Amino acid sequence: MDRPALSLPTLPLLLIALGYPPAQDSLCTADTRDADPSIYCLPLFSTAKAPLASGTAVLQLQGGPFGLAVTRDGRVLSRVVLTLSGLPDPASLGPYASFVAWATTPDLDPVIPLGAVGNGRTVTGPIALERFIIMVSAERSARVRARHGPLILRGSSPSQFMAPHGVTTLPPAGLAEHEHSVSGWTMPPMHPTASRMPFGLERFRPDVTPFLPAHSRGTLPDALPSRTYHLSDGDTITLTAGQVGRTLRGHALVMYAYDGQIPGPRLEIPQGATVTVRFRNLTDLPGSIHWHGIRLANSDDGVPGLTQPAVPPGGEFVYRVHAPDAGLFWYHPHNREDVAQDLGLAGNIMVRAPAERRTSGQADGREAFLMLDDILIGEGGLVPYGREAATHALMGRFGNTLLVNGAERWRFEARPGERVRLHLTNAAGARTFNLSLEGARLRVIAGDAGPFAAPRTVESVVIAPAERYVVEARLTRVGTYALVNRVRGIDRVTGRFIPEVDTLGVLKVSGKPVRAATAERGSTSNPLLALARSVAGRAPDRILELTLRTGTLPFALIQALRLDTAYVHPVEWTSTMPMMDWLSTGREVTWIIRDSLTGAEGMALDWRVPRDKPLVVRLVNDKHVLHPMGHPIHLHGQRFLVLARNGEPNEDLVWKDTVLVPAGGTVDLLVDTSNPGRWMLHCHIAEHLESGMHTVITVE
Repeated sequence: MDRPALSLPTLPLLLIALGYPPAQDSLCTADTRDADPSIYCLPLFSTAKAPLASGTAVLQLQGGPFGLAVTRDGRVLSRVVLTLSGLPDPASLGPYASFVAWATTPDLDPVIPLGAVGNGRTVTGPIALERFIIMVSAERSARVRARHGPLILRGSSPSQFMAPHGVTTLPPAGLAEHEHSVSGWTMPPMHPTASRMPFGLERFRPDVTPFLPAHSRGTLPDALPSRTYHLSDGDTITLTAGQVGRTLRGHALVMYAYDGQIPGPRLEIPQGATVTVRFRNLTDLPGSIHWHGIRLANSDDGVPGLTQPAVPPGGEFVYRVHAPDAGLFWYHPHNREDVAQDLGLAGNIMVRAPAERRTSGQADGREAFLMLDDILIGEGGLVPYGREAATHALMGRFGNTLLVNGAERWRFEARPGERVRLHLTNAAGARTFNLSLEGARLRVIAGDAGPFAAPRTVESVVIAPAERYVVEARLTRVGTYALVNRVRGIDRVTGRFIPEVDTLGVLKVSGKPVRAATAERGSTSNPLLALARSVAGRAPDRILELTLRTGTLPFALIQALRLDTAYVHPVEWTSTMPMMDWLSTGREVTWIIRDSLTGAEGMALDWRVPRDKPLVVRLVNDKHVLHPMGHPIHLHGQRFLVLARNGEPNEDLVWKDTVLVPAGGTVDLLVDTSNPGRWMLHCHIAEHLESGMHTVITVE
């Protein structure tokens, strides 16, 4: 395809795009262990008061039950590990008795005391600052709450590399300015508060044909809300994927649905049961159903090209779904997920243990199932997808309309004192949510494939694509509680962190109070902890690198994208440059899973492991790519424990099948290899999967 030439008259922006952040001090490489030093380490530089002093400040992501620990408003929580040397006797500098570390913003407000430090290693924090400075000063006492003494060491956070002096702040662009049709394409609307994209990029378009579902009938049935199919061992059902109508943001849209329902029907299955599902495909695309998280027979896993042929439009396929584990699972397509799943093909599976079936889930409350999603809508309706390959191949397709159970507003009712259990599933193609219930704290009790060994009370729930969490809240006060997603976008031009707050729905508490039942007593035994300790200190059996290779992207787009490399945040919460994200396709972008030992990549990685042999795998997220970002990695047919993040042991153990690997970070997994077959491991950002980020593990 011929591409127009592009000029970028904004010289300061071009200089940033062509530049690279300064190299970090070599000491950082040793101090950050498994995490990338250019994200997580600050070299500390001495002042004239103590010229021989030196050190590093390593940001150690705070532990917790999720892939990332953040505040309720989406700020990353990090401990600060200070390693210092060459500090003199503080008394030699004046009337001082101690050295004290501080964290502060570039405006020096607030100044947060981190405590007394000295030569050697000191762990302080946590802090939740975004652009900040670490300082060490000499003070009269280790207990001072404000800095008065001379500055000895100081260093700037990696986020300070954004927006160096001389950057011109470009005004935000309205929707109409960048949203118009080009050769059948509808350009995505710009972020309402981020800086304008580089001039000229609006002349480009993805190097694929636009695709939207074909619709020839006069009237489509409206999508129905999800129903529950209660199944018993031996039952047979039919799930039909077809077209439905849906109105979102005032636009009449053609979407896909299972049995006409968005989300698809919730399948309630007893633990240990086997049900037969006949899948009928009445969509425009070849398809399949993947039974996400369920450890069933390999032949029923639903992966075209690996476990079955794709089901053509008008075709059928029969699955035998055996459910050995209790928990919250889901089903979705595994062919062009970026299109079919985004258009509505997803549904929950609730596998109930015998004790839970006897009490209908819980004795003194009620439960709700929330499928979280988003969708990208422009001024003319859905922004088209790519026909031959996925668009948004670098970052993933972030929607601008957030949905719960396919609707723009979720509503639920409870009585005072009831225990409300929320079953959360992230069905979005790229978005990680940070959910909170305003005025309430949440108790997280279960993850992807089972209960937590030790439930934890949290302010918010960080849930990456394909993850599931079960949380509880006991609400005693009459009133309305808002379900809110609070995250932080980044304006790459100015270096600003932008708050984004979306109310997804409300939980209304009213009526006669309910007397709370006696709290359940947790088990004192912790088999997951014993299992994790059995491999403590063991070197990984395999190290898999998550990286990127780019092809013939337009030169100007590549230079503009280098704004992303000035600073890399652990996770992308939202898209502040949707135009640049939109232009890259799976034709020019290849996301890679690489064996660090052999160099083999993707499906060429012939990895065979014995059945029932514990397998330790380290995932390393390469930050040094054109668009670094966190990856939610999913393993089919097995389950695993997260042993460590960035070299720090994980104390919140739960069986999982999907894990968020933050940009520049590492995650160590202990895989339960009890289910034989050829199983896919891949990124669950749909556009990354479609752009090559997958491999296969054969359990023999």
